[in-house]
Amino acid sequence: MNEAVAPSVIGRPRDPGVDQRVTRAAIQLYGDVGWSGFTIESVAKVARVGKASIYRRWPSKETLMAYAWERQMLHVEDVDTGTARGDLVELATQMVELYAGESGRAAARVISEAAMVPSLAQTLESQRRDQISAARAIVKRAIARDELPPETPVTILLDCLVGGALLHVLTTPPQLHARLRQNPEEVAVRLVDYLLPRGEAAQTSPPPLQRPSPLIDVRQERSRDGGTVR
Repeated sequence: MNEAVAPSVIGRPRDPGVDQRVTRAAIQLYGDVGWSGFTIESVAKVARVGKASIYRRWPSKETLMAYAWERQMLHVEDVDTGTARGDLVELATQMVELYAGESGRAAARVISEAAMVPSLAQTLESQRRDQISAARAIVKRAIARDELPPETPVTILLDCLVGGALLHVLTTPPQLHARLRQNPEEVAVRLVDYLLPRGEAAQTSPPPLQRPSPLIDVRQERSRDGGTVR
């Protein structure tokens, strides 16, 4: 795990409220302007604190960013619901929550800028390992329950879930983001029901939603053309 901890301060006790405002502002600013526009001065302005308060805690923007990422970003967890579909829906829901949430712009931006933020390299790698571990555990349980074939590709399955969640959030009109945040499982269910073998998905799928998702429409067209996703 990244050892991104804020240095201790001698004298007056630190205000945890300042830490919270600064770390939230750091993630928000990075999501808005990227690493090239990320400065301590800008973070101080967004957080409405003095620059000195930030420098007393974090000597550079690199250490601030690493600390803020650890504290503000959602971390993927493996949840055993008892079925492959339930597990995958839970995993996909966490992905939608990540990208549609308050820190979503930063989570999406860092995918293309990871090499520019060396202080995050270890943290991002750890998060990626957590995602793969969660997916591998889900697939392993599903294989043991004869819900998925033994040759199920874990990495491709994870890529489809993460990529599908990210793309759906990025292409959702801004006026619909509130709904997406309120009900992230709606998209997760659609993703999983498409990715799972049709027999497994059909056994436990809920009734179709009244408003078809553009994501499903695209996939239905792909199915008619004879394409498959594995």
